[in-house]
Amino acid sequence: MIKSFRGKTPQLGARVWVDDSAVIIGDVVIGEDSSVWPLVAIRGDMHHIHIGARTSIQDNSCLHITHASAYKPDGHPLTIGDDVTIGHMAMLHGCQIGNKVLVGMSTTILDGAIIEDRVIIGAGSLVPPGKRLESGYLYLGSPVKQARALSEKEIEYFQYAGLNYVKLKDEYLSEATQLSQNNKEKETQ
Repeated sequence: MIKSFRGKTPQLGARVWVDDSAVIIGDVVIGEDSSVWPLVAIRGDMHHIHIGARTSIQDNSCLHITHASAYKPDGHPLTIGDDVTIGHMAMLHGCQIGNKVLVGMSTTILDGAIIEDRVIIGAGSLVPPGKRLESGYLYLGSPVKQARALSEKEIEYFQYAGLNYVKLKDEYLSEATQLSQNNKEKETQ
């Protein structure tokens, strides 16, 4: 479901796949060739959310912002770069994620955290508010700690992971288009 709120309607780039069970609300921009999978909630209701190109938001993930208030006058929008894989059941709240990042399943990233480009965050990790994760490293734990430098093979994987989900969402788009055409043909018979 794509829903307007406070006069803002989510904007989807070319060839974006959004599963029918996902909910996207308000001030949200999603770049081309990205995908939003089953039961994802993306709430741009009190601040903006920007998701880059070829980014995959996987099943049961929750994306939200920190609204502006007396406690945090500017709030925290949520920004996610290009070629990012957000694993199943991730919780992203008012944080900034760079390009070519892998966020492991069930990871939580909190307000004001900054994840630089080319970072892997292991499954089940917690990135505390305001924490900065430096480019080129694997991070693990709760709270997250730098584990080691990424290997060349891991760095190459970012490109593979992004393109793999682009291919998969293209299959979903193709099947949805075919189903729609078949339904139209049945209606005219």
